[in-house]
Amino acid sequence: MRPAAATVPLALVTALVLSCSAAPGTVAPPPAPPPAAPPPAPAPPTPESVRANELGDVPVLMYHRITPEPASAYDRTPADFRAELERLAAEGYVPVTATEYATGRIDIPAGRHPVVLTFDDGSPTQFAVDAAGNPVPGTAIAVLREVAAAHPGFRPVATCYVVDPPFGEPGGGRTLRALHELGVEIGNHTAGHPNLGRLGAAEVRSEIAGMQRIIADAVPGLAVRSLALPLGARPDDPALAVAGAAAGTAYRHDSVMLVGSNPAPSPWAADFDPAAVPRIRSQGPTGPEAEFGSTAWLDALAADPARRYTSDGDPDRISAPADAAEPAPDVEVHRY
Repeated sequence: MRPAAATVPLALVTALVLSCSAAPGTVAPPPAPPPAAPPPAPAPPTPESVRANELGDVPVLMYHRITPEPASAYDRTPADFRAELERLAAEGYVPVTATEYATGRIDIPAGRHPVVLTFDDGSPTQFAVDAAGNPVPGTAIAVLREVAAAHPGFRPVATCYVVDPPFGEPGGGRTLRALHELGVEIGNHTAGHPNLGRLGAAEVRSEIAGMQRIIADAVPGLAVRSLALPLGARPDDPALAVAGAAAGTAYRHDSVMLVGSNPAPSPWAADFDPAAVPRIRSQGPTGPEAEFGSTAWLDALAADPARRYTSDGDPDRISAPADAAEPAPDVEVHRY
């Protein structure tokens, strides 16, 4: 009987081949160890660990001119504006646009809070571009971008509500295109800034559609999805601020901004009304009605952090404590 052939381990054969092929007097190196497995990714924070409350309040801040020489309580100096942005960044706020807020697309890290920065009237103090197309230093958008660069995660986004001419430029072709390219949302503030409560339905539609047409001509294909009511005045028929048409131009808005004097509800809360979003005037601790201004309200939210909208970090889930506000009827909430 013929003896069975012995089986030699493949690893030993490989080592023998390498040693035989090595130069005389040398020893073949041992086989390289397999690469180490990467460490497991850290588990995402739980809603409980960050005290998530996506039914909490959202500050929607309202700005007008950013000027070294304020002429009214509606104006802020560049230094004051920068200080407010620095405070927001330090307190964990992340800017979102009006449309992101109103449609619930608030995709920010766990434990952070959304804030909506809105600018009315299309003042050149808010945005202007130099010969190279860059934001002019000292304007609101330039300051916002500087603060965002110094605070990673603080998004340089806002919503600018413009009138005719936007930012003082007839037609707004250069400024509106540059603003859009920077990722800032462009909103409608009507063409002539009238009190819509004193106009007939046809005039309301003409004012809104007229500005819609100017924006669309400047930035072809742009969908204007938010309106800020001039003076905070609603038309006799509030539905006209949401949708309508005039002279062949149609408009439809996901949100309509009031003037207001208090934080806005979460877009998931039962009392959220996208057609009547309250805003807070940016204001320091003194001056007319300072108790309703941004400094007072940010102080109040800091003193009562459970009241704020705090993200759970998962844009596909809505989390809130068991005792948080009631959600809208069709909203499913993860309670803890």
